[in-house]
Amino acid sequence: MKTKVIIMGAAGRDFHNFNTYFRDNEQYEVVAFTATQIPNIDDRKYPAQLAGKLYPNGIDIYPEQELTDLIKKFKVDEVIFSYSDVPYDYVMNHSAVVNAAGADFKVMGPDRTMLKSDKPVIAVCAVRTGSGKSQTTRRVIEILQESGKKVVAVRHPMPYGNLVEQKVQRFANLSDLDKHQCTIEEREEYEPHIVRGNVIYAGVDYEAILREAEKEADIIVWDGGNNDLPFYKPDIHITVLDPHRPGDELFYYPGEANLRMADIVIINKIDTADSEDIRTVRESVFEVNPKAIIIEAASPIFIDDYELIRGKRVLAVEDGPTLTHGEMNYGAAVVAAEKFGALELVDPRPYTVGTITKTYEKYPEIGTLLPAMGYGDQQIRDLEKTINQTECDIVIIGTPIDLRKLITINKPAVRVTYELQEIGKPDLRETLKKLLK
Repeated sequence: MKTKVIIMGAAGRDFHNFNTYFRDNEQYEVVAFTATQIPNIDDRKYPAQLAGKLYPNGIDIYPEQELTDLIKKFKVDEVIFSYSDVPYDYVMNHSAVVNAAGADFKVMGPDRTMLKSDKPVIAVCAVRTGSGKSQTTRRVIEILQESGKKVVAVRHPMPYGNLVEQKVQRFANLSDLDKHQCTIEEREEYEPHIVRGNVIYAGVDYEAILREAEKEADIIVWDGGNNDLPFYKPDIHITVLDPHRPGDELFYYPGEANLRMADIVIINKIDTADSEDIRTVRESVFEVNPKAIIIEAASPIFIDDYELIRGKRVLAVEDGPTLTHGEMNYGAAVVAAEKFGALELVDPRPYTVGTITKTYEKYPEIGTLLPAMGYGDQQIRDLEKTINQTECDIVIIGTPIDLRKLITINKPAVRVTYELQEIGKPDLRETLKKLLK
C-alpha cells in the first residue's frame, strides 16, 4: 500500500519537495498540500501539468487550519513540514498537532531535495528573513563578473499566479516583470538584478529551471528566500546573519541548518547593531560552525533628497515579508528617518483598508511601520489607498524597488536604497577567489 502524505507549505519549498522526491515516486500518494503565510495560495490546485503521471487530476491545496481534519479524512500516514523562517516551538507545536491526529511528522533534508548542477553553484542563504541576502547576492555576482565569469542567478520561488505558466521564468529586461505579471514581492527580488544587467530565473520546477540556467552560465548563484536551504547543491555556501536579532540564528528553522552548513558566514549590519549583539552572533558561529570564514559587513543606506525629511512627519514604508514573518521592527526607511532628522513616524494603522488591515490583524507586532504588501492586484490597490489616506508630510520608501513605479502617491516621497559593504579583511573578493580555486 502507498504511504499517504500531506505536504505543509507556502508555495515554495513544498512544491520543490514534491517535485524532487514525491512526484514520480510510486511508494507515496500525496493527497493534499496545505498553505499558510502567503495570502491567496490556498483553495487552488497544484496542476496536473506539473504534478506528473501519478496525479492526472492535480493535487488540491487547502488552508493549513484544516490540517487535522484532512489527516483524518484521507487517513494520512505522514505530514511533511515544508516552509521556512519559523521558530522551533512553532515547528514542534505543529508536530504535536500532527502526532495527535495520528500521523508521522517529518522535515526533509538536503540529500533528498538538493539538485546537482554541472556548473559551479554559489548559494546565498540566511538565518532569518531580512538579514541581507539580496544585497549579498548582488555583491557576489558583481565580483564574479569582474573576474570575467558569466553569472546567472536563480531565485527561491514566489509562485503566486498561474503555476503552469510560471514553471520556468527568465527575467532579463524590465518588460519581463510585466510579461509575467509579477507582484511587488517578486519585483523587489528581480528588478535589482535586471537593472544591473543580470539574468535571473525563478518559477516552480527547479530542475527545469536549472537546466535552462546552465545553458548560459559559467557559475550559478542561488538567491535564497526566507531562511530556507538551497534547492541546488552548493560548491560554496554563504549564510548571512543579522545581529539585530541576536540568538535567532540558533532558534529558527531551518536557519540554524544554514549556519551549520556555511562555508562563509557574513555578519551583516554591524554599522547599526549593538556591539554586544554582534558578539552574541559571532559566538553562535564559533559554537556550531567554527570552521566557517567570518566576514563582517554593513548595509549603508543611500537616499536622494534627504533634506526633505528633516523636521517632517513621515510614513515609513518597509519591505513586507521582513516585517511580517521576518519579525523585524524597523528597516531602511526607519534608519533614514532617524538619520536625517524626521520629526516623528506617523502610525498608518488608523488609515489602513482591506487586505492591509488584515495584515496588521495577523501581525500586530508590526506597529507604526507600513509593510509594502503586494501579493496581488487588490493588495497593491489597498496599499496605495492606505498610503494616500495617511496624514503625513512625506513618505519614505524603504523597499527594494521604487513603489512609485507601481502606485500613485499623492504626497512627497523619497526612496532609500542599500548595498552590502564588507568591513576589513577577509572580504568576499579574496574569499571567493580562494574557495573557487
